[in-house]
Amino acid sequence: MNPASHSTILRVRRAGVVVAALAALALAQSQAAANTPGPRLATMDVYDRNDGTALTTYAKDEFRYIVGTPGHEYAVRIRNCTGERLLVVTSVDGVNVLSGDTASPEQSGYVIEPWGSVEIAGWRKSLDRTAAFYFTDLGDSYAARTGRPGNIGVIGVAVFREKQPPIAYRPPRDPLTLGGSLDARERGDAPTLNAPPQAPAAAPSLADTAPVLRQEQSVDRAAKSLASPLGTGHGRNETSYAQRVAFERASSSPGEVITLRYDRRDNLIAMGVLPSRRLAQRAPDPFPAMRFAPDPR
Repeated sequence: MNPASHSTILRVRRAGVVVAALAALALAQSQAAANTPGPRLATMDVYDRNDGTALTTYAKDEFRYIVGTPGHEYAVRIRNCTGERLLVVTSVDGVNVLSGDTASPEQSGYVIEPWGSVEIAGWRKSLDRTAAFYFTDLGDSYAARTGRPGNIGVIGVAVFREKQPPIAYRPPRDPLTLGGSLDARERGDAPTLNAPPQAPAAAPSLADTAPVLRQEQSVDRAAKSLASPLGTGHGRNETSYAQRVAFERASSSPGEVITLRYDRRDNLIAMGVLPSRRLAQRAPDPFPAMRFAPDPR
């Protein structure tokens, strides 16, 4: 068996609650898919840990954006919308959140149980520690500090289905064999996380992870008014336990790719993603030109 095709998964617990499981697979590098029509495999949102709220998503063209507040910690929450396990390879600023490598869909990811969810709150440092995500200036971002500032301001998730064991036919006297033991499956190294219980609740290609300020056509017109782009820092050390489990991908290409861009509010206003503060504060008038008839001249 080719060692490169093996995969191991981890299950993580924090404060007595299952938080996640890590899963790593070495398969042929795949091209990330664009937005997938039809039912979603997974959904993603971002949770501001300082405010205790999910960040509102804004759409412009084919992209989705959130407003990041400098200094605030955040977590990426991914929900499994299917009745089977999923592997989600997750990147922040073009960096794999588990290994710290420049992100590629073939790398390590988190495994989510059927209809479950995972909360990824930091860069994984070991099977029991993470370094918290927080919004920060470009120069302080983890990607920039490790010499990779080119993809600041984007969060990506490549979603993979699990390969299902074949159903073996047995003579009528014997029951059907619906599955095999983990020992009969290919293995490899990867992490997963199961978040605390959540109410049920990303998609451009992962290759399309260039910084927001360099991708949008409106940037050229507003460049002079833009502040430094927002990135994600390498924050405080936190406890987050993990254990390995097994997972084999059904295919080398992700079944879905989810992308979410983020930046500071003023930059998103300058880019036209958000209305200006003046317009946002003014109450809209449904009949702005209404007036009384003037006297004749």
